[in-house]
Amino acid sequence: MNLQFLGATDTVTGSKYLLREGNARVLVDCGLFQGYKQLRLRNWTPLPVPAADIDAVILTHAHIDHSGYVPLLARQGFRGKVYCTPATRDLCRILLTDSGHLLEEEAQYLNRHQLTKHAPALPLYTREDALRCLKLFHPIEAGQSWALAAGLQASLSPSGHMLGSSFVRIDNGRRSILFSGDLGRPEDPVLKAPTRMAGADYLVVESTYGDRLHDRTDPLQQLADVINRTSARGGVVVIPAFAVGRAQTLLHAIQVLKERGTIRNVPVYLNSPMAASATLAYLDHLPELRLSAVECRAMTRDVQVVATPEESQQLNARHGPMVIIAASGMATGGRVVHHLKAFAPDQRNTILFTGYQAGGTRGATLVSGAPTVRIHGQDIPVRAEIAMLDTLSAHADAGEIIDWLKGFAAPPRHTFITHGEPAAADALRQRIERELHWQCAMPYYLETVELA
Repeated sequence: MNLQFLGATDTVTGSKYLLREGNARVLVDCGLFQGYKQLRLRNWTPLPVPAADIDAVILTHAHIDHSGYVPLLARQGFRGKVYCTPATRDLCRILLTDSGHLLEEEAQYLNRHQLTKHAPALPLYTREDALRCLKLFHPIEAGQSWALAAGLQASLSPSGHMLGSSFVRIDNGRRSILFSGDLGRPEDPVLKAPTRMAGADYLVVESTYGDRLHDRTDPLQQLADVINRTSARGGVVVIPAFAVGRAQTLLHAIQVLKERGTIRNVPVYLNSPMAASATLAYLDHLPELRLSAVECRAMTRDVQVVATPEESQQLNARHGPMVIIAASGMATGGRVVHHLKAFAPDQRNTILFTGYQAGGTRGATLVSGAPTVRIHGQDIPVRAEIAMLDTLSAHADAGEIIDWLKGFAAPPRHTFITHGEPAAADALRQRIERELHWQCAMPYYLETVELA
């Protein structure tokens, strides 16, 4: 058995791990690279193995940096099954088709406004490509073991990061490997805690927040403070948010604050039909949640869903106070980019980030305090308040990762630290070696290791 790292090395995006056993080829996660241009260009580079030679794909969860390459893989000739939990399948149906649509929309915008060096600019894949690949999805219930190929057995266990997210464990009868995917938090307000795992011979663990601890301040109070001070100056709170996971947590938090009377009853706009659809999907998977059906329905009770691009454009002409939640979470694309263009130049407004901002994204630029942000070929001045609220993060911090690892019955023979910027990954490596005395490594892009 050997493992090749096709992504998520020295970065938090592009998760792809190729596991070879005899003639079998299994891809664990199949995500898109995001952020810096040199990373995004990898999305256009063929994989080191023909897509038709891959026997199966297993997804840890539905976020685009873990699932967004599946439509392209299918277009390149992959015909195997895509295994995941039922909730991940349901969310991929929403996320992947939206991803294809946005890629087409962005290419059309660049061509229409002649903002491209290509003639014409083409999307990485289309909405039709995404719809076709969904036929390959094969849902597996968490806790169920199934046969892959060449004697490999696989199983999924809830990881608490987002609806349907899972740890992936693969075993050939002689040795085993466990993939953390993205590790959730034990006290998430919406999702149940990550499953405690007995371990495996080899471990691939994420390190997004491997060099820091989350602020323990009450996230509801922090959110209320941002909304109240922005409302007091007549401003707009624009929240770039992942349409699945973060958007629902924010909707729930805002509803709770309104019910308590902690914030003014300002208008709340959910400018993401995809997020609205995903919120409905939560009702189909209540056993994974801490929330009741009543609480799930309450998320959108006082929220105005923005359905069309025309309605989205009209929002840009409105004045505060109001709150706009729009995808994407790192401001790499989607409708939120147009809101940034409209609202970032006004000092009355606030741009509120509620999750990790990968290097090279607009979100990272704004959080760094840059005076301008590049949007559609223009440098947009940033006079709005830039706020960061990582207490709502769905990623475990360094301490929570270590606590989860301490639950293993025995240490892995080797631990591979991925899905983190270099500083975060190396900090987690040092902490695991120092506190747990495990052997660790930070693999490099396209590195292959033998799991002997």
